[in-house]
Formats: sequence, structure tokens, C-alpha cells
Amino acid sequence: MKKVFLSLFLLFTLFKASADEGMWLPMLLGQQVYDDMVKHGLKLSKEQLYSINKPSIKDAIIIFGGGCTGEIVSNQGLIFTNHHCGYGAITKASTVEHNYLRDGFYAYTKADEIKSTITVQFLDRIVDVTAQVEAGLKGLNWDDRTKKTAEVYKAITDKVADPGNGLSGRIYSMFKGNQFIMYVYKTYRDVRLVGAPPESIGKFGGDTDNWEWPRHTGDFSIFRVYADKNGKPADYSPSNVPLKPKWFLPVSLKGYKDGDYAMIYGYPGGTNRYETSYGITLKNEIENPSLVGLRDMRLKYMYAEMIKDPAVKLKLASNYASIANYWKFYEGETKQLKKYHTYEAKQKAEMDFLKWAANKPEYQNIFAEYKKNYDSWSPYARQRQYLIEGILGSPLIAFASSLQQVENALNKKDSKEDVKKALANADAARKDFLASEDLPSDVKILGSAAMMFYNDIDKSQHPAGIYENIKSEFGNLNDEATYKAWAKSVFTNTMILNETKWKEFINNPDITTLQNDPAYAYASAFIKNYTSKYAKYYSDFVNKNNELGRLYMKGIMQMNPAAVKKMYPDANFSMRVSYGNVKSYNPRDAVHYDYATTSKGILEKYIKGDYEFDFPEKAIDLIKKKDFGQYKDKIKNDLVTGFITTNDITGGNSGSPVMDAYGNLIGLAFDGNYEALSHKIAFDKDLNRTINVDVRFVLWCIDKLGGAKNIINELKLVR
Repeated sequence: MKKVFLSLFLLFTLFKASADEGMWLPMLLGQQVYDDMVKHGLKLSKEQLYSINKPSIKDAIIIFGGGCTGEIVSNQGLIFTNHHCGYGAITKASTVEHNYLRDGFYAYTKADEIKSTITVQFLDRIVDVTAQVEAGLKGLNWDDRTKKTAEVYKAITDKVADPGNGLSGRIYSMFKGNQFIMYVYKTYRDVRLVGAPPESIGKFGGDTDNWEWPRHTGDFSIFRVYADKNGKPADYSPSNVPLKPKWFLPVSLKGYKDGDYAMIYGYPGGTNRYETSYGITLKNEIENPSLVGLRDMRLKYMYAEMIKDPAVKLKLASNYASIANYWKFYEGETKQLKKYHTYEAKQKAEMDFLKWAANKPEYQNIFAEYKKNYDSWSPYARQRQYLIEGILGSPLIAFASSLQQVENALNKKDSKEDVKKALANADAARKDFLASEDLPSDVKILGSAAMMFYNDIDKSQHPAGIYENIKSEFGNLNDEATYKAWAKSVFTNTMILNETKWKEFINNPDITTLQNDPAYAYASAFIKNYTSKYAKYYSDFVNKNNELGRLYMKGIMQMNPAAVKKMYPDANFSMRVSYGNVKSYNPRDAVHYDYATTSKGILEKYIKGDYEFDFPEKAIDLIKKKDFGQYKDKIKNDLVTGFITTNDITGGNSGSPVMDAYGNLIGLAFDGNYEALSHKIAFDKDLNRTINVDVRFVLWCIDKLGGAKNIINELKLVR
């Protein structure tokens, strides 16, 4: 097998554009990269892809919410994105009586559209500010450089900030701190829910199908961005009007075939393709297994309550989906990293680098320093994961930990105003916490997390007194019943869940009362244990890794100076474009996966009433009648539901538009395939696939199931 070894070879030839690997900065597309896009099938000019002076495709691509991508698909500010990206807004708009998450929702007029708290950001321009940043940090050692970076960034971004027009700047470190690019965004604050399919379509297949192909999920939702009458960003108001965008994407009904060009714009969240072998070891042996085990426990208890009651499901749905998504990802990532011997490939690449660096004092000790850094932090890494994913995985304890602000205020002299402010914030946050809290699942999470921490974390790293107190009052620390009884006691006696006690505390705040509260005492013991003893170790570890990473990247550039213009930086939630082709693949011996799935697969998977594989009866009837209208694919003679491409994407690309050679929308990216879940570390040119919902399936759901022809009529359809 040569997949990962070839991928690592590409790393040290600086990511030549001859493969589909690459998340490229649209304003820095070199001629060779553009030529390769044309070779793959692109029919657009560079200026149509990105232009400073004229409208271009980049003007139709938005940051949706805080971590997804969306695209403008009409001249009235209509947005397509993923169902899981709009999930929180759909859930928030829903009630038990009007359960849009379960039943779906479509606005048949603009007056029916539902207000949300989502914001969207358009890219105004991109500016290379490397010279300004380096000038501001010149002559500083790494520690001082780290401390001053935020100040230097602010001085640069303040010059472009224009709150009245929604403009702000954000500086991204590229190539591990060897280049700095400022993206200037325009933020719009009035975004309304226009449509969403029933959850049985938007999440069809649930966790079973997550990260898997073949896929039949209708992962889409629809929103609209509004502005004031002058087109400027504004808070929600009935007088606001739909935004007139600079560019919007036509929607294709033509379809595609195996091998056709595919291009994706979006905001990929993060990759680390220059990770070291030491980082792979930490990830495989400590970080990922810890996260997977702790999330598995939390999901088990949440799921058990969600299937009992629709109201509980609605309450926990968004949080459950968020936890579940990357639970499966990190489980698969470790499997793939081990399966394809990524650790060994990294070691080989590092040996090659050290041979080159042998007589270069600046670089020759890099990996000795890396080893020392990982050796210093690794003994404490599991404890940090157990704190974040386990102890603070209990919603009650996560909220209790936030009350440290109240304790800090009470500890200050002459701090009446600080105390008043901290209490007001805590009271407001408590209302939100109680609205989302499910007591039956949380009490089990609390007890299980405490037991897992006790058993799995070195006793010398335990917070003082916690387990001794549990033992003295509730018994054997190796007995699950002990933790169940203790957790029940915490929930029974905390003032956080007692309205009378909470009001008494708010009206007469007393630090002793707070410190003796069982939930707060437990939370603060773990937090203070970490912050006082181990947080500095982690901070030092991260800072040293960043310093070494910048130097390593600089060295790689010097190893291959002719190839610098053919490089792409790691993903960091800045706009990128990737290109490739619609393409089938062979995941293992004697198995072939086609490039597209159809409605036939929905019927094959459908289980009436099932938590993951139910589907609306109306949709099943239409599929059986083959009532696909103008959305039927000519090649498959069926309704195509999803397709795969070779594009390079990662988290943050959710909702990204998949476009054909002419820039027409053919689908929405929403997932990756299980066989290539090592993609954050190493791209696999043979197995990597992006999973997309076909836009014709989206339109069929809107039109045939939702009856929202008003939305269809708003689009520019390409036949």
C-alpha cells in the first residue's frame, strides 16, 4: 500500500497541485494551481473565482453561524447550508406543539420566516499583513512574541474596523506563523429560518451512517439574510429587507457523471498535516481514546432519555448531535492513522529532514526539542481530557464551574459592583442551564465521570479531598453504587437546582455558602487543581510546540525553495477553495462504491418508526411512485440523493457549495468517509472522499414534500 507514504512524500515536495489534495487560498492561486484546475475541467477565469474589484464566486460564500459554511443562492439573500448547521436555530424555533425539528418547516411567504440569533459573514477582501506583523514583533524572543501578538493584530485590524458597516478584520497565521493574512469581513445580524426538512430526512441514518458511504441523508436547511433599506447590516427589524448580494450561485438540474469536475469553497476549520510523530503518539495513545470513551458514556445516558420522550429529545438534540459527531470521528481517526502506518511515515519524513539539517545549527536540534516537550506534557494529558470531556461533561458541573466568577468577586475587597454583576450573570446563565438540563441523564453522567476519573487518572493528580469525602460518606470507591448514591446526593442538595436556596443566595451572597455547595465544591476542586498545578504545563507545551512548528515549517520551505509557490497552508477557518472530481472508489478488496446514491437506497434502509432510519410516509409514497419531476437524474433514471468527490475538506466546510465547472451549484458538502478519517493529519489520494447531498434532492424535498414552490421560483435553475 502506498497511500500515506505518497501523501507524506507530497508533504516534503510542498503539496504540489498534481493531486486533489489542497485547501487553497483563493486570492493566492498560483498559475500552476489554476492550470491544474483547468486540467481537472474548470471553465471559469481566475477573476471569476476571486476578484477584489468585481463580484466573483467568493462573494456568494459565507461563514454561517460560528463554525459552518453557507452559500447565497438567489438575488434575495437566500442561503443554503446543512441541516446540522441550522440545527440549533431549528431546535430553538421548535416547541412540542410546533416541532419543526421533527416535522420540518417551510416559509411560504417572507412574513412566515422565523427570526434566529445566527449571524453570517461575507468576505470583503484579503490582505497580506506579514510585513506589518513581523515589524511589530521584531527582535522578540518566542515568549514575548506570543504575549505581544494579540496587541500587534489589534493595531492592524483596528484600521479596517467599521462597526457601522459591519466591517471587522481577522488575522490568520499561515504556515505555522511564517505568513500572516488578514481577512476583512462584513457581518449581518438579521438571519431568518426559511426552511428545513423533517429531522428524519436531515439526519437520516443518524449515528450509524455518520462518516459513512453510501449515504442518503438530506442534510440541508434554508435561511435568508436581511439588511436595512440601504443594504447595511442591522439588528432584526420587521422593516429590514432581503439582502441584494454581489453574487449568487445558479442551481444546476443537469447532474453529473463519474469523473466530472467538482469545486468546493468554504471555511475548513483545522488540519495539522505537518504534525510530528510525537503528536501522532499522543493522539493515538491518550487524547483520542480518552475523548471517545468519555463521550461514549455521555451519549449512552443522553440517548436513553431521548428515546423515551419527544420533549427531552428536543431539549438535548443539539448538544447530543454535537457530541456524537466527533465521537465517531476521533474513533475513526485513530483507526486510520494506525491502519496506514502514519506514525512510521512521519518518522521517515523527520529522518529525511534531520539529514538535511545535520550541518544547520538552527534546525538540527528540532526533534530533540520536540521529544523533550512531549515527554514533559504527556504524563498530564489524560487528566486534561478527563476534566474537559468527563468532569465538565456534566452540564450541572459545567454550570457550577462558571460560578467561580462569583467566588472571585466575593473574595475582592470593596467589590459590591463586581459581586452584583457576577450574580446577575450567574442568574441569567442559570435560567439557560435549567431550560436545557435533563436531570436523569446528567446525574448518571456525573457519577460515571467521577468514577472514570478515579480509576483512570494517576492518584497523584486527583484534587485533594474529593474522593476521600466520597469514600467517608458513601463507601467503596471501586463500587459503581457509591458514585450513583453520591451523584444523587449532589443533585438533591445543590442550591443550583433549588429555587428557594438559589434566591436566598442571590439576595444574600455568602462565600461560605457557595464553597460548601456540593456541586460547586466538586467543580471548583477539579478546576483549581488543574489551574494551580497543570495549566502552566499545558501552556508551556503549546507555546513550545508552536515555536518548534514555526521553525520546522521554515526549514521545510528552505528544503524546497522552488516549490514555495505551490504550497497551501493548514486549514484554520479562513476561506479556501478545493478542486477535484466526482469519483467512485474501491475501499477494500472486491468492494466498489459508486459515485452516487439514489432513492432506491432510502427504501432499502427505511425502517418505519426507527430512531435513525425512519422517513416521512409521504416521501416513501412519492419514491415508490417514482414521482421525481424535473429532479430525476437521466443517467441513474432515479432521484439522486448524494454523491462523492475527491475534494479536500474538513470540519467547517459543512454546508459548503459543491460546484460544477461553470460555478453552478450541484450539491452541499456535509461529511467525509470513514476510510479517510486521518485526513486532518494525512490526505489519502486514493480513498479520500467528500460526501455531498445532491441539490436536486434538496429541491425535491422543498418542492414535492414541502410544497414550497415559492423557494424554487426564487432560484436561477440551470437545465
